[in-house]
Amino acid sequence: MTILICILMTASVLFYIFYVPARLPLGGEKTRLNYLHERKEAVYENLRDLNFEYKAGKFPEGDYLAMKASLEEEAALILAEIARREQASGAIRMERK
Repeated sequence: MTILICILMTASVLFYIFYVPARLPLGGEKTRLNYLHERKEAVYENLRDLNFEYKAGKFPEGDYLAMKASLEEEAALILAEIARREQASGAIRMERK
């Protein structure tokens, strides 16, 4: 009887772990533009954190300025690519009309 219970319990656990439903709830389509907007928010958050930690005295001024310049450069590149992609998608929408 104990062996039967162990087998049923093992089968139940394995079924629960490895069962994949026929329909999975998937998120929206991940486009490059969506990724860029998410990355922009992450860079802005990193800049806010960096400013906070600098004001708290965790970074020397030289390191702070170097990291700030790097993050600002990355943000500028992201914003430029977002603008290019939005302009291109706007032009495509205008052609379709």
